[in-house]
Amino acid sequence: MSNGWFDHLKRDFVQGFPAYCGFRVKRVEHGLFEASVTLRPDHRQQDGFVHAGVIATLADHTAGYAAFTTITDAFRILTVEFKINYLRPAAGDTVVCRGKVIKPGKRIIVSESEVYAGCGSAGSGSAQTLVAKAMVTLTAVPVDSLKGPGP
Repeated sequence: MSNGWFDHLKRDFVQGFPAYCGFRVKRVEHGLFEASVTLRPDHRQQDGFVHAGVIATLADHTAGYAAFTTITDAFRILTVEFKINYLRPAAGDTVVCRGKVIKPGKRIIVSESEVYAGCGSAGSGSAQTLVAKAMVTLTAVPVDSLKGPGP
């Protein structure tokens, strides 16, 4: 894959709903995508922990972009199946997600995401707690077969 494709994915990742959520790209490599979000009050649920929906969205989106790093621009990635385990409540000021392709394929790709809460980024030596793990099955769909939403 070219660095140009990775640069495109970095820009593409933060559009629409993920941009609204405040997601940011941390790292991109072939088969790996890392993203984070600095938490705002509206990311939290009634007890002050990060809302499960924020964690699930970050896990799904990041796993999908890990899959995107393994294909060409002739395809788009769509989630087929998604399973997440919440391991403990997420607290802190940042959530970091690392998506990794564990089974590449021409049409079906399996990725996993690990979501960490705390400060700093995963692997930075800062206090990080694994709060969720997701398994995501994705499909690579030819661009020319997709029809956008109608009026």
